[in-house]
Amino acid sequence: MATVPALLLVRAAHPRQAVATAAAVGAAAAVAGRPPREVALVAATVLVGQAVLGWLDDLADRERDARRRPDRPLASGRLDPGTVWFSVACGVLLVVPLAVANGRTAATAYLASLVVAALGDRLLHARPLSFVPWTVSFALLPAFLAHGGWGGVGTSTPPTVAMTALAAALGLTVHVLLALPGLVDDHEEGERSFPLLLALRTGTPRLLVLASVATGVLAVAVLFTGQTVGLA
Repeated sequence: MATVPALLLVRAAHPRQAVATAAAVGAAAAVAGRPPREVALVAATVLVGQAVLGWLDDLADRERDARRRPDRPLASGRLDPGTVWFSVACGVLLVVPLAVANGRTAATAYLASLVVAALGDRLLHARPLSFVPWTVSFALLPAFLAHGGWGGVGTSTPPTVAMTALAAALGLTVHVLLALPGLVDDHEEGERSFPLLLALRTGTPRLLVLASVATGVLAVAVLFTGQTVGLA
């Protein structure tokens, strides 16, 4: 029985999105030529950061989830909000030293991306500018990678403009893709997020195809640019 709260806490962290994001950023570090220990540090930093964002998202959406997604751990009452807030605090205390271990400039970029994502989700989630925190937070990831190192010693080389722009665009398309499954609920709740406004114009099936293709093209472009122009 003692493992049940832990499993609920993992579920509240949006584990699939957290693992996928950590794996993608870790893979980007590997493609950039970072040694294995630095790749592992990058992935661990992002994994913890994404878990914190997932918990904050469920805390912010608890009342809405109670109406629309009563199976969520917080919305169903199976997980106490105080436990999640404690986990957020622990996550922050862990992600800060992990980020600093990549180097101070890299840490500033990554922690800034977390702050932007958290505040954006809280303030702009249901608004036409909902894409802004996604593009900004993704745009900061190349700086996190370019300035990263080991043991708190980073580099002073900034990321290329091309990689920063591609990352920002990728954040936009990922935002649209992740929002698509919940657009019906968003519409019924009276929200007007950027993906919802797009879906009202294009239709959800067409938007799914467009966003999927755009995300794939951008992912290939990021890899190609990383191999040719370089990350930094």
